[in-house]
Order: sequence, then C-alpha cells, then structure tokens
Amino acid sequence: MSAIRRPVDEDSGALDIPDRHPRLAVTILSAAGIVVALMQTIIVPLIPQLPTLLNADPGDTTWALTITLLAGAVITPIGGRLGDMYGKRLMLVASMGCVATGSAVCALSTSLPPFLVGRALQGLGFGTIALGISVMRDIVPPRHLGSSVGTMSASLGIGGALGLPFAAAIAQHVSWHALFWACAAAALAGAAGIALTVPQSSSRSGGRFDLLGAIGLAAMLVFLLLPLSKGSEWGWAAPITLGLFAAFIVVAIVWWFVERRGTNPLVDLDVATERPVLLTNIASIATGFAFYSMQLIPIQLLMAPTAAPNGLGLDMVTASLVLAPSGILMFFFSHVSARLTAAFGPRVSLAVGGAVIAGGYVVFVVALSGPWAMNWGIMLAVACLIGAGLGVAYSAMPALIMSSVRVEQTGEANGVNALMRVVGTSTSAAVVGMILTWSMVTVDSADGAPVGAPAESGYLWASAISLGACVLAIVLALAIPPRRPISVQDV
Repeated sequence: MSAIRRPVDEDSGALDIPDRHPRLAVTILSAAGIVVALMQTIIVPLIPQLPTLLNADPGDTTWALTITLLAGAVITPIGGRLGDMYGKRLMLVASMGCVATGSAVCALSTSLPPFLVGRALQGLGFGTIALGISVMRDIVPPRHLGSSVGTMSASLGIGGALGLPFAAAIAQHVSWHALFWACAAAALAGAAGIALTVPQSSSRSGGRFDLLGAIGLAAMLVFLLLPLSKGSEWGWAAPITLGLFAAFIVVAIVWWFVERRGTNPLVDLDVATERPVLLTNIASIATGFAFYSMQLIPIQLLMAPTAAPNGLGLDMVTASLVLAPSGILMFFFSHVSARLTAAFGPRVSLAVGGAVIAGGYVVFVVALSGPWAMNWGIMLAVACLIGAGLGVAYSAMPALIMSSVRVEQTGEANGVNALMRVVGTSTSAAVVGMILTWSMVTVDSADGAPVGAPAESGYLWASAISLGACVLAIVLALAIPPRRPISVQDV
C-alpha cells in the first residue's frame, strides 16, 4: 500500500512529502553528522605527539586544529546556499567525500604540509549537519520533523563526546594512521548511505552562485576566526592580531553593502536581519560559547595532576569516558526538545535549554568554591546537565529558523545559523583559553616533573562568563516573537 501524500500548497511553497517516516534516511544522515563531528575532537589526543610524528615545530602543529575550524566555518554557509541551488543530496555526498579524502590524506602523511591539507579537507565536511537538517524539511512528514531534526542536531554532541575516547583508544592501541583510515571508511560509508537513501529534493532556489559574496564571506571569516584562535599565541596586542581584526571590520562593511545590492546574494540579508532569525542567530553564538567552554574546562580539571588546585589526575581516555555520557544525554534530550517545541514552541525550548545549561554551570561553580573536594562524580553530573541542555537548545535552533524562512531558503538559513555556533565556539576557545592560561600555576606531576595547571580562579572566571552567555541566550530566546505552530494542514 502506497504512502498517503498531501497536496501541495503552492502559496506556501510547501513540498509534497510522503506521510511515511523515512527512518533509514534520518539514521544515515545522523550517522554522517556524528562522523563529521568526530573530526573536531579526534586530533586532540595527537596534538602533543604531532611534532614528533610529523617532524614539525610544536607551534606549527597547532594549525592542525585551526585550519579545520577555518575551513568548516567558511564552507558551512556556502554549502547551504549551494544545496538550495543545486540539490542538498549532492552537496551532502560531496561533503562526506571531502571528509573521506581528507582523512586518507592525513593517514598517508609523513610531514606537516600534506597533513594540514587533509585537515582542511576534513573541515569542508562541516556543513553536513546544517545540510542534513535542511533536507529533513524536504523528506520528513511534519509530525516527525521535530524529533528528526533533534536527532540530527544531537549528532554534533554525540560525535564531540565520543571523539576523545575513540581517538585516544585507537591511537594508543593501534596507530594514529589507523585512526584516520577508520574515519575515511566511515565517511565513505556515509556518502554511499546518503546517495542510496536520501531522495533528491524537488525544492531549489535556482539562480547564479554569488562568487564575489562567497570570497568576501570567506575573507571575513578568516580575518575574524584566525586572530580569535591564534591571538593568545601571537599576543592580543600584536600588530598581526589587531591588523586582522581591523581587516575583518573593513571587509564586513564592504561585504554588507555588496550583498545588499546584489540581485542573487549568497546570504539574503533581509531574511537574516528579520527579528526571529537575527535573535536566534545571536542566541546561537551565546549557546555555542557555553557549549565549547564545557569542552575546555572539565578535561583540564580531570587531567590536572592531583597536586594542582582541584586536579583529579586522570589519563586522557578515562577523563574522556567521564564526559562521554553528556553526548548520550544530548541525543536523548533532543527528543524531549521536540515535545517541548510541539507543546510550547521552539523559543520556549531554546530558553529551557539555556536554563539547563546554566544550571550545570551553577553546580560547577558551587562545587568548585564549596567546602567539599571536587571529584569525578560531580564533573559527570555537570557534564550531563550541560549535555541535556544542549540537546534541548540545539534542537530548538533549526526549528526556529525553519519556521521563519521559505522552504527554498532552508539550506542557506541553517548554514548561517550553524556558522553562528562556530563563531560562538571560536570566541569561547579564545576567551576561555586565555583565562585558563592566565591563571596557570606550576605544580609537580605524578613523576615529579613541574607542569602548568589552571588555578581555581581561572575555572571560576571562565564558568562565570559562560554562565552569563547562558543568561543572554535565555533572554534572547524569550524576546523572539511567538509564532503559530505549524500544523499538518499548513504543510
């Protein structure tokens, strides 16, 4: 018996979507999102060894993190726009192909330059999650859309949480080359699965690609994210840091006026500046800040020597396993977010998610400054609270975006929203990294060698700023105008 299909409402621009839930396609898309999210954290256990493995200067090997971030930030909004124009399935397969190719290049590398090329290619796959969320609007019935989008959003947290123990275990017990070969195989499987299970979208915006706008956006992001990620190393008052920030301001102003006057702009600024979209994107920056802070703070505390303030002295694999349940909670609460959104709207879900994340930071600050000793159980509870809040908040963001834009603009709008989260995480890496570095004290490690570890004041200041970001996200979410829930008849 064929699936029941609803008629197309030409005025609303809605699609003729089967009523049957394409579970296999959603599963494949979410698995692809996890693979891409892994690319952000698999490199972390290797960072101390890269100078030896690649015969490179330690300062140069930090580019293995930076170049992936920059490539991912640049491609995310561009990939979303290309998906709207030429088909989201095509761009999804291309994204996974870039991850597979980059992983293979990394696995074959014996020196730093080709390794960085591979890491940049891996970064070109970062648009997968935003594209996957967009394609779900085309293929998933409205009554299942919230939970499906939530699952795709949660893939970011699952991949991030599992990346550290996965990478540490393979690199420690097999080899670092095997780690990247495993990533290449997973990406190829994801590309094949998408090609076989995800139908081609019938909704395309058409038009010509705005190459000038893409170049301007790429330059603008490099001029912003590069000094944010390298400022602590170069010096925040160094000429190159200040010069790049100044270049960002100049390029941003020029790009804004060019895009406003363009007939087929890369980013529709009229849509991007509408109140619901604008507030959602700013809230995404704040939430991304709070998210990445909790990627930086706990791992340092868990792995700090026991002689350090609140240090627990765990190894990388054990510390990663303590934090891994947060990714599972993020997945579970993405479905809770769908129910909250259906009952109260996505703006309330975003505010609730921000409040839960804030609760995690409050518990951490109280535990850190209280009379009792810090232990891994407290850190597990904090990580789980923040993971649950992120599951709710990250699922609400695309729901807010998709309720505010036309179907043919879904890829572009979700790409820009995903970019805002990248800006938030990059800012967090700069600010929190600077605070923790500023507060470093010298202590003795387990073998008696002197090592640096953040002081309690560094953890407290970083947590307080992240808590402020949560409060900002809550306020912005509640300031978003409520919208009438979308019913089946509307679609």
